[in-house]
Amino acid sequence: MYKYTTTLSLQYSTYHIPKRPKQTLFLSLALATTYKIYFTMVFPKPASESDLFNLNSNVPFRYATNSLPRYCMPENSMPKESAYQNIHDELQLDANPKLNLASFVTTSMEEECNKLIMESINKNYVDMDEYPVTTDLHNRCVNMIARLFNAKIGEDESAIGAGTVGSSEAIMLAGLAFKKKWQNKRKAEGKPYDKPNMVTGANVQVCWEKFARYFEVELREVKVREDYYVMDPAKAVEMVDENTICVAAILGSTYNGEFEDVKLLNDLLLEKNKQTGWDTPIHVDAASGGFIAPFLYPELEWDFRLPLVKSINVSGHKYGLVYAGIGWVIWRTKEDLPQDLVFHINYLGADQPTFTLNFSKGSSQIIAQYYQLIRFGREGYKSIMENCRENAKVLREGLEKTGCFNILSKDNGVPVVAFSLKDRSCHDEFKISGMLRRHGWIVPAYPMPPAAQHINVLRVVVRAEFSRILAERLVFDITNVLQELEILPPKYNAKITNIVKEEKAIDDDNGVKRSALDAHREIIAQESNKRHKILAA
Repeated sequence: MYKYTTTLSLQYSTYHIPKRPKQTLFLSLALATTYKIYFTMVFPKPASESDLFNLNSNVPFRYATNSLPRYCMPENSMPKESAYQNIHDELQLDANPKLNLASFVTTSMEEECNKLIMESINKNYVDMDEYPVTTDLHNRCVNMIARLFNAKIGEDESAIGAGTVGSSEAIMLAGLAFKKKWQNKRKAEGKPYDKPNMVTGANVQVCWEKFARYFEVELREVKVREDYYVMDPAKAVEMVDENTICVAAILGSTYNGEFEDVKLLNDLLLEKNKQTGWDTPIHVDAASGGFIAPFLYPELEWDFRLPLVKSINVSGHKYGLVYAGIGWVIWRTKEDLPQDLVFHINYLGADQPTFTLNFSKGSSQIIAQYYQLIRFGREGYKSIMENCRENAKVLREGLEKTGCFNILSKDNGVPVVAFSLKDRSCHDEFKISGMLRRHGWIVPAYPMPPAAQHINVLRVVVRAEFSRILAERLVFDITNVLQELEILPPKYNAKITNIVKEEKAIDDDNGVKRSALDAHREIIAQESNKRHKILAA
């Protein structure tokens, strides 16, 4: 190592100072010491000729012929170029994020915003004393989003809310606030407070099931039905009792993008509260639709304009147009967030309330959210969402022209196109999904929630970066896949069909006749549904 370092130093010095041999020798020794320390860090043992060659080569020779560690940290180091190239090469096997139509998450941002993200990637948001400007940008986002949701706050009044790592954490925080407030009231009244419950539709995202399980709250789910794939407000209100901490409405179902009728739910629940003396509130899960409805459907009443809506969550990394890792939860008033859940930090003479499940988290996504809000403004967001809606319309009309699909998504809602086959006798949605991967597309196939799980669905999420040409190309590729499937043998041959017909029917819990194969399919569908919810998280 020392010989290599000295030679390198002499070459460097001789090149730059050829006419001053004394200074050259002195500088060579100094540089030799410097480079010796550097290479001691890179090579824990004396460097071999191959090590030195690899260090200066663009081709990671011996690192390209050996497997990378999978379970144990390696004993020796490797050149940074080799580490990068090996990981980079393996990541090429991942799908193209832009063609991942299963995800609601933003995959493209402007270069200026990317630059801001990299400039702040080493900032820990929790260090509010050290990064007061970042904290201020967070508070500005909370105020802007609260006013976007029509919170009743004064012009110079600060809104109540928090940035989170996503809507899952936001929902956990909102649920904890409802539970704590309900418990405090029950304690004050001298009533039992050990059996809280909450009412949702069966179409909720898996984070609601996580909350119920983690924080010991009974989850009462309103089953969906064929042609009605969201929560029925009337049935939801029927499930409410004195132990209900809240009813959760979804503004943009993960299954088909449909908005639930929050206004009707509010009106029915107001009437029930009046009759019973309860004060059961509403939470709106606007993870997908929170940045859609204010711009495309401004007259739709779903937010803090409704008196029973006490909190709303929204995902900044979905139609808030930020990369994965940012969500927001907003409360109607200070009274709706129990103070015994809030921690207060004093910095620069101002009170900073904090309410999060985790401690450390990056500042980049918060800064990126602020960039998007001021960069696009209401005008820009409206234009982007209108473009998404138009591209979803192009895709929907193209699918309808094939004559092979039923469209299960609605015109008004999140720009999602959910569709199912009219005829599944020869092939199903899962086969189409698999074959589309050969064209680079990721279009998920999954069963609908319980009570409608016999219906399989293909779903395309139309994001801001999904262009018109991509929509047209997707229709073209789906059409080609359908043509390829037509020449394949049927999914079930005649023998299997006869076996199914001859199977003895069995009764389910509701006394409905169904075959043993149907029962088996239902179990498979339920497990597939669970996996879909987890992946959608």
